Amino acid sequence: MEETESLDAIEESDPPDLKFYGGRAASTVPLAVFVAWAIFQSGVLGVGDTQGLVVGMLVGLIAGLFLVKGSWKDYADTIFDGMTQRVAATAVVAWLWAGMFANVLQAGQFVNGLVWAADVTGVAGDLFPALTFVLAALLATGIGTGYGTAITFTTVVFPAGILLGANPTLLFAAILSGAVFGDNLAPVSDTTIVSAVTQDADIGGVVSSRLKYALVAAVFAFAAYVLAGLSMSGIEVTGAGTSLAEQANALGLVHLVSMGVVIVTAIQGRHIVEAVSWGLLTAIVANLALGLSSLSDIIVFVAPAETSLASELTWLPIVRLAGPEESAVVGGALYNGAVGFFPLIVLTLLIVAAAEIMIRGGGFEAILDFLISSVATTVRRTELTMVLGTALVNGMITINTAAEIAIAPYIARLGGRFNLNGYRRANILDANTSALGYIFPWGGGLLAGYGAMTSLTESVPWFTESMVVNPVTVWPYVFHGWFLVAVFVFAAWTGYGREYVHDRQSAEVERV
Repeated sequence: MEETESLDAIEESDPPDLKFYGGRAASTVPLAVFVAWAIFQSGVLGVGDTQGLVVGMLVGLIAGLFLVKGSWKDYADTIFDGMTQRVAATAVVAWLWAGMFANVLQAGQFVNGLVWAADVTGVAGDLFPALTFVLAALLATGIGTGYGTAITFTTVVFPAGILLGANPTLLFAAILSGAVFGDNLAPVSDTTIVSAVTQDADIGGVVSSRLKYALVAAVFAFAAYVLAGLSMSGIEVTGAGTSLAEQANALGLVHLVSMGVVIVTAIQGRHIVEAVSWGLLTAIVANLALGLSSLSDIIVFVAPAETSLASELTWLPIVRLAGPEESAVVGGALYNGAVGFFPLIVLTLLIVAAAEIMIRGGGFEAILDFLISSVATTVRRTELTMVLGTALVNGMITINTAAEIAIAPYIARLGGRFNLNGYRRANILDANTSALGYIFPWGGGLLAGYGAMTSLTESVPWFTESMVVNPVTVWPYVFHGWFLVAVFVFAAWTGYGREYVHDRQSAEVERV
């Protein structure tokens, strides 16, 4: 009796499949509407507004609602189920912590230190994007979060590059390329872990086996940034000479230690929240001890003047009274670093919800069943299908880890038909989802960096709206992302790096 009840409970807990007028293809409507909206808003109109994309995703979800057969409750429940998935929460937490960390570094004059170092070493603006690509790749590989790298480098390195004369679009793309490299290669990256676990491969073996792909793409990308930097000019910053002289401060380089703390802690296997928190505390202590910023630069409460209790607490360094035309607010680097990503957080949750609708509605299964039955008929065509299939899914689900989770079972199924090794399957799965999430104008990684960039108009006095890079202009210059995809298309076509099950057995999965 108890066994029957437990089976019934399991059946009742299984999420219901969604049925749509128009069949399984109709389940793609929410994401299709969002992608069309994003192309029109960003590509046609040139409006890079994350909040506008939120509305586009909401419109897509509403459009899908009218195509549902039967009760709308299951559709609505699917939205909630998607928004509460761990993969979405992971991205949200990474953005919040990375945003606070990056803004504290900015308040601590890390930008000033980079300007001083570039001036002393003679690194001009034309070479700065290539150098930024390398440094961003190192950070992303160390901490395992490309999104966090995009936020941190856009906040603290991007302004320095603009002052030095680097082209803004190329510089932003170089940051995103570095994030791609780390997301793809870092042992502690979510995408690395998911790709290994879902293909029954050990993480250490996966990382070592993908070096031959990642490093080839990185060499080509570095050369491309050198050549592009020499041919693409920067923008004129009003009072740039004065700004450079004022910004240069060698003491700001102390925050290399703060970043080192994050990298070392992450490499030791600590959770990214713990790693960034230690780096954040190190940065705050350095700021206060060396006089790089005040406590009120880090957190401040601006209270209304008519509040008697607040007037008695102004002796606290984090409390001050609002001026005649000033609103009562909370401010400072911690506050600005976190709240700047609220629109992106909402967008991410909605995108994952739309992806869940497509999964339960059979849209993914329909697409991939067609590829499996009609296209993947040889080893070469199967691997090309795996490469292009992951690209297609990532174009719709712009959060790379979510895209990996959605398509991973199909990659295992496709590769298994021809006994492809788990390492090979994991590498194909991870490369495209890591790369394309930072290329598409509506991609999560690109929007994370863009969100950090728009906040510079409030935190950097000389940074104006005209210096903000439109997401739609960046995609051709994310060189490492494009070269990584190209390397795997080449590998699938020629058999470069191809391994079968009998070539090498994967060890037991080491880390989940």
